[in-house]
Amino acid sequence: MRLSFPLLILLLAGLVPSVQAQRFQTAEPTREVPGLDRVGVDEHLDESLPLDAEFTTSEGRKVRLGDYFDGERPVLITFSYHSCPTLCSMVLDATVNSAKEQDWTIGDEYVAVNISIDPRDTPAKAAEKQREILGKYGRDTGGEWHFLVGDEEAITQVTHAAGFRYFYDERVGQYAHPAALMIATPEGQMARYLYGLRFEPGDLRFGLLEAADGNSISTTEQILLYCYTYDPNEQSYVPVAMNIMKLGGVLTVLLLGGFLTLLWRRERRRASDERAKRGAMPPTTPPPSSPKLREADL
Repeated sequence: MRLSFPLLILLLAGLVPSVQAQRFQTAEPTREVPGLDRVGVDEHLDESLPLDAEFTTSEGRKVRLGDYFDGERPVLITFSYHSCPTLCSMVLDATVNSAKEQDWTIGDEYVAVNISIDPRDTPAKAAEKQREILGKYGRDTGGEWHFLVGDEEAITQVTHAAGFRYFYDERVGQYAHPAALMIATPEGQMARYLYGLRFEPGDLRFGLLEAADGNSISTTEQILLYCYTYDPNEQSYVPVAMNIMKLGGVLTVLLLGGFLTLLWRRERRRASDERAKRGAMPPTTPPPSSPKLREADL
């Protein structure tokens, strides 16, 4: 039985880190998907991307990958190719939908970069896809959602550093690749990986906060990071019970301290008012004695 490419796409959509060869059930005896063990994501957390790798923008300008890392804003990274019939558009749509739910805006608090894995893709194709995605996003990015194309050497450098594994399937003339969204630090180190065809807005938010490493993060956002951590098994951010208990204890102490301080200040104010009232009263003098009392005294 010959596998159709759409079926292969559906199988790849749910890939997780370090994917091993998997099997699927059909009416016929189970068969292994050819080349599936060559597709997946190897998480290279805290490892640096090749910032000297050269690409071409959708406007036809030559750039370095490092041009998009300013040391202040995290960078959202997606890999795709522009003749992909299904999966790439689904991943980019999922990225757009999650980004639309963020308070942060691409171009302000973070940058987005899409890199084509097909060296045959042209700036014109990248520009067409860029217009489509920006139209769906609906916000002004200030030109900070970049779509890059490059030669095979540059593509291989970046995908290898990011741990993004894929291959070209000559039988169907398409690339087999995983569905993943990656976040890098402002300095160009891999910080977080998200998987699937839906990226939870909360996961993207926490990933960006984590990658920002304290840059442009409010106190409230720092507290959120303290209470949540990334669980690779769940592929999502989950509450950290111990941290939440610690934070709850601190908040309880702060609230109790504030309440006691309020009572103390109120008591001091009441005592001060009473002293002021006593100080404003005229001094008391004994009443004058009557003439009869004075005669009796004599």
